[in-house]
Amino acid sequence: MNNQHINILLIDDEIEFISTLAERLEIRGYTSKIAEDGESGIRMLANESFDIAILDLMMPGLNGLDTLRQIKTIDDTLPVILLTGHGSTKDGMEGMRLGAFDFLMKPLDINELLQKIKLALSESQKGGHE
Repeated sequence: MNNQHINILLIDDEIEFISTLAERLEIRGYTSKIAEDGESGIRMLANESFDIAILDLMMPGLNGLDTLRQIKTIDDTLPVILLTGHGSTKDGMEGMRLGAFDFLMKPLDINELLQKIKLALSESQKGGHE
């Protein structure tokens, strides 16, 4: 799959982090849109098609798990990779139980994220989701 046709939704309240991540993904040929909180991420998803979402668990307002629940009601086939900091693997495991594809710890290893994106997209294609 050509990276140019992959549209990624990034949801994280850490603006500097998520802007840098978007730039690093775009350098590698991915298209990404940024949402600064769960509510705006849900609105974007309702109005636009994405291939994958990358979602921070620790956000003010609508937290990552609640955002994930809403994402799955809009599109239960959308692969979601959760980002968790603060050594919170428990929330990451809970997110996977709720339907997330996987979770990664912050600080993020970009190469590990890229591998997870490719894996998630190939898994979702096998499931017949285009």
